[in-house]
Amino acid sequence: MTAPAPTLVAPVQPQSPKRRHSQRRFTGRVIGRMIAGLIIALIFVIPYLIMLIGSFKSRFNILTVPPTYFPTQWHPENYLTMWSTPETPLPENLISTIVISVFATALVLLVCVPAAYYTARFRFPGRGVFLFLVIVTQMLQPTVLATGLFKEMVALGLNDTWLAMILINAAFNLAFAIWIMHNFFAGVPKEVDEAAQLDGAGKWTVLFRVQLPLVWPGIVTAIIYTFVASWNEFAASLVILSTDANQPLSVALTKFVGQYDAAWQYVFAVSVVAIIPVVVLFMLIEKRLVGGLTQGSVK
Repeated sequence: MTAPAPTLVAPVQPQSPKRRHSQRRFTGRVIGRMIAGLIIALIFVIPYLIMLIGSFKSRFNILTVPPTYFPTQWHPENYLTMWSTPETPLPENLISTIVISVFATALVLLVCVPAAYYTARFRFPGRGVFLFLVIVTQMLQPTVLATGLFKEMVALGLNDTWLAMILINAAFNLAFAIWIMHNFFAGVPKEVDEAAQLDGAGKWTVLFRVQLPLVWPGIVTAIIYTFVASWNEFAASLVILSTDANQPLSVALTKFVGQYDAAWQYVFAVSVVAIIPVVVLFMLIEKRLVGGLTQGSVK
């Protein structure tokens, strides 16, 4: 028998000092960015942690001097007793917030999608002026127009109604939604429309069957922006909605802070409950947003 041929092993080339120095610099930059990201994340997260921990404290514990970071005695019952406090009917306030935000978002989508598609795909007289006026409306906020909005809703017979706030929230968020959707529609090649029309598709079919799946990330962005803005709206709701049961959570929170006393444990607890739907919305819609962006990059 013949002995097996010896295996030749290539000698390991030692790394040059320049390459080792480059790797150390790269590792140092990565660690530095991670530390900076962690610090920024803590800056944004700490207020929410303080709010969450404060919701489990008693009123006396919150006002203790010097303050304590954690409750001396945990009070999870704050999340139960806040729903029956005499300051404001929180269950009705929560329903009011949900109804106003959902229907305002739906109304914005109903109007902004065809408007953005038409301005992105067709040229018409006054198109530039229209787009300019749309973006100018972003300079106006419900806070500076509260008095005029109140008089208008009284004249229309809509004062102290959900419909009034649905229309107001939709109007003030429509401009941003149109601009977002306009940019997404403009980014889709016109050849896509032409190919669908050659196959016999009409304009509405092209919009709903061809265009909308391609601009899904823009729709998601408009939904998130409009819903969050409507959920957090305060100034117009404070003026237009006078009945406690019709007011949203943003206004109901002020009822726990009086001139001589404040139920801070309920302020914190209601604030935690108020941010849960927004967090859930992001969790439900995040995969669709990332999937739409990835799909668009492949196409």
